[in-house]
Amino acid sequence: MLDSLKSRPIHRLPDQVRLNGRILFLTNDPELIRRQLAGEDLKWTPEIPLRDDISTDEITPAYICYYYDETLGEFPYLGLKAAQDFPITRGSVKQGGFVASVSGKRRGKGSSREQSPYAEMMAGIRLVIAENIERIYRENCQNLGIFTSTDFTLIDRIRRGEAIPLSVFTEGEGGITRGIIEHGGLFNYNVARLQGKVAVPVVTTPLRPMTLAEKIIARHWVTDLASGKIGVPAVRPGDEGFIRTDIRFSHEYVTPMSAIFWRDNVGPDEKVVDPGSIFFFRDHLTFLDLAMTPERKAEGLLDVALELKKKQEEFAAQQGIKLYGELPRLGRNMVVPGSEAICHSKMLEQHALPGEVIIGSDSHTPHSGAMGSLAFGVGTTAIFNSWLTRDVRITVPEAVLIRVRGAKPANVTAKDFMLQILRHPYVKTGKAIGKIVEYAGEAVQALSIDERATMTNMAAEVGAFTGIIKPDEKAVEYLVRERGMPRRDSAALLQGLESDPEAEYAEVIEIDSATLQPMVALPGDPGNGLYISELGRMVKVDIAYAGSCTAGKKEDMDMYAAVLKEAADAGEKVHPDVRFYIQFGSQDVKRYAEQRGYTEVFRAVGAEIIEPSCGACINAGPGVSYDRETVTVSAINRNFPGRSGPGQLYLASPYTTAASALAGYITAWESPAVVGRG
Repeated sequence: MLDSLKSRPIHRLPDQVRLNGRILFLTNDPELIRRQLAGEDLKWTPEIPLRDDISTDEITPAYICYYYDETLGEFPYLGLKAAQDFPITRGSVKQGGFVASVSGKRRGKGSSREQSPYAEMMAGIRLVIAENIERIYRENCQNLGIFTSTDFTLIDRIRRGEAIPLSVFTEGEGGITRGIIEHGGLFNYNVARLQGKVAVPVVTTPLRPMTLAEKIIARHWVTDLASGKIGVPAVRPGDEGFIRTDIRFSHEYVTPMSAIFWRDNVGPDEKVVDPGSIFFFRDHLTFLDLAMTPERKAEGLLDVALELKKKQEEFAAQQGIKLYGELPRLGRNMVVPGSEAICHSKMLEQHALPGEVIIGSDSHTPHSGAMGSLAFGVGTTAIFNSWLTRDVRITVPEAVLIRVRGAKPANVTAKDFMLQILRHPYVKTGKAIGKIVEYAGEAVQALSIDERATMTNMAAEVGAFTGIIKPDEKAVEYLVRERGMPRRDSAALLQGLESDPEAEYAEVIEIDSATLQPMVALPGDPGNGLYISELGRMVKVDIAYAGSCTAGKKEDMDMYAAVLKEAADAGEKVHPDVRFYIQFGSQDVKRYAEQRGYTEVFRAVGAEIIEPSCGACINAGPGVSYDRETVTVSAINRNFPGRSGPGQLYLASPYTTAASALAGYITAWESPAVVGRG
């Protein structure tokens, strides 16, 4: 154990807590929110609609996440949209003296950014109440010491000034979650754990048929932290414990805050555990100076954001951690050439292996599930604690099997599969939230690893714990082709990595891929899916964006090129009213596109080529909208309000995005060539 923690005092919360302060109801009516901020205590009743589907993008929009300290308390809910309005301003929540925040369904969906609950906490919020709460956001709250509840009767108890038993917040929780809440957060609990002052519940689940994900979890179950002993015969949903990670990664939005937590809680001279299995990425804000408005720059936000880069570089050097960084700036104008890779792209290309446990500071970490890895997103505090223990807490989730059968039409892609899944009633109503989604069926098996990654990546939009696909011969071929791994070694990794025939699932969803058509998701939510043929009107496009971790892979480039080469051969170009951006997910993808001659095709039709970075997908690069009237068709993963600027963002496949750029309106591509890399 690290010396600085051996004698640290262990503190627990009292048996009863008082939450003294006002209650903020996040309603659909912006005027009601403004009145509360002005000092009125709303006499809320269930007849007053609360905002549903509040994403972390709304709690702390991307530009707010440039801050990573107590300054965040000035900013919670600045992106919250009520009706067509944004009623919350800087400092208004903190000045209002609120102790609790109340909303409707699916609180905290979207990005895993812990800046969101941290901003709430720094503004004085100690309790979040909602009908249901997304897993990562809920765990982030608990890890920081914020209470969460779905019990709306607490509202009157707080208003009466009652002392509320701590058990109200721990009831029904497993032993570990209960311990984290009782200790006021994950770090205090882990210190007690390292000192041997708390006992982690022992898992006694007997052998049973298990899903693929359950088998990986059982293999990695930590039975003794001190000795490093891992593995149990079996687990079942509800079992709670810690699992050993094979890879931990974070990016510049998260690393600096985690580094500050490390400095303040562990000590500036202490070293992280096993730095060789940790990776940092400078991938989210590479193009910020090109995308940030002059007004934001005048506020000093660019300087704030550049501090993230500096802090991450310093901590990586100090700790001996591999940093996939920003490439050197070149030329007289100091043009930014981009980053080495988007984190998820590089994880799949270079690091993820079948059967591994991978955690990352991003909700799209399940991207690596395409390789048969158990990969899931966690928050800042979990990343920081994993540097200390190399493990991460888990409550084994239930699993949902989504079986996509049949042979899909040639112009239907994995993205269309996902838009269909996201509008399925089981998913649309939030019943898949927090569950492991296993994709199967002959239509999935026919997909390449790149296309499978689109599906596992977008498990984040499902609200799932993760997405995973059984590794098979295509995974072996990928490891041999992309990494030069010996075939025998690659094949050996697959042993035992499949779900048992009798494995239990909370739900089985069947989809016939032969009936599918190219789709789009209407602005506001990825679950707003429609067949393009159902749009019923011509939707003119101002921006077409092809890129991101979801759509910047090698096979995505195959699809863009298939559409655009057909146009180039016919002498066609991008529609004059459209700006079309194509962005690579990594330098490896860029080299692939160059070797295939794709970049020449892209330029020939008038596309603007962008180096690897997260970019417009997080409102931080070329391709963002700057007003509400701008219409974008995009191959990214989510279109929550403000995600890529204030405009109207339609989600679509790579085929559709490229075809729409040429046509000037949203349209499917009707004559695709056969592509696919295995």
